[in-house]
Amino acid sequence: MKSGLITIKDIARELKVSPSTVSRALKNHPDISEETKKAVNELARKSNYQPNAVALSLKQSRSNTIGVIIPEIVHYFFSSVISGIEDVAYNAGFNVIICQSNEKYDREVVNTRTLLANRVDGILVSISKKTQNFDHFYKVSENGVPLVFYDRVVPGFDADQVIVDDLEAAYRATKHLIEGGRKKIIHFAGPQNLLISQRRKEGYLKAMHEAGLEVRNEWIVEADNFEKARIAILDILEGKIAIDGLFAVNDLTAVGAMQTLQKRGFKIPDQIAIVGFSDGRLSGITDPALTSVDQHGYEMGTIATELLLKRILGDKSESPYEIKVLNAELIVRGSSVG
Repeated sequence: MKSGLITIKDIARELKVSPSTVSRALKNHPDISEETKKAVNELARKSNYQPNAVALSLKQSRSNTIGVIIPEIVHYFFSSVISGIEDVAYNAGFNVIICQSNEKYDREVVNTRTLLANRVDGILVSISKKTQNFDHFYKVSENGVPLVFYDRVVPGFDADQVIVDDLEAAYRATKHLIEGGRKKIIHFAGPQNLLISQRRKEGYLKAMHEAGLEVRNEWIVEADNFEKARIAILDILEGKIAIDGLFAVNDLTAVGAMQTLQKRGFKIPDQIAIVGFSDGRLSGITDPALTSVDQHGYEMGTIATELLLKRILGDKSESPYEIKVLNAELIVRGSSVG
């Protein structure tokens, strides 16, 4: 028999029976003799025969594949989301195609085209930092492909969503710093075109205003990665801006700020207390360990996938769309308490 992918026709030719006989034997059809079934199944097993997934999907009008667009796989939070997605998808008999936008709008557009070309049954999306035009997602909907957004969502888009209560989580993180006696707290924010960045900033402001604390313009800085945090801290120190607390939009930013401060001789948390957001692996290996908000990435991935499968296997146009809001948890460690 030929090498490579083995088809039903190859098995039929080898056993000198019709392809339809082989097909029915593989399905344990009662019209096929036990002797023929045994011969077909033994040869299929020895030849590593696999059913043609494309042909099966055409019969089912489904590809049994879902697409995932993720900003950056390198982040622990997003890798946790992927773990949740894959566990639910594979248990339901679905394959997963993962695309990374790498925080670029153009790549995100290409990702959606690629997934549509591969006939995925649905797509899970967390938008990039650069995305401000959403036409490519409307194109997905126009093609009848269900969308579910997780973490970073498109405002006003008719689709299921799974998010954390970013405003409340940021409020509690900032309030924790205030309750620790901090009064000059700065916020390293994310790009304000993202709802998560807006809401984390709002939570910070809510806690500060509620406590009657001053918020200066220079205390809110857009710095959402390690390098930006490092530069921002150096600018703050050069400008002799007195601070005693920092709430960062994510853990990588918090670590960048912490390490830069420590190199300049500041003691954490004695002089400056720091809180991050996402509670990834970095939070446990810094010295001191980083206080951070746990976003429950794995749970987010499982819930988002369950919502998508519900659309795929049920009525795709079923409404109303669901917004699942997870309660984030503040994990207190040494970076904010002495």
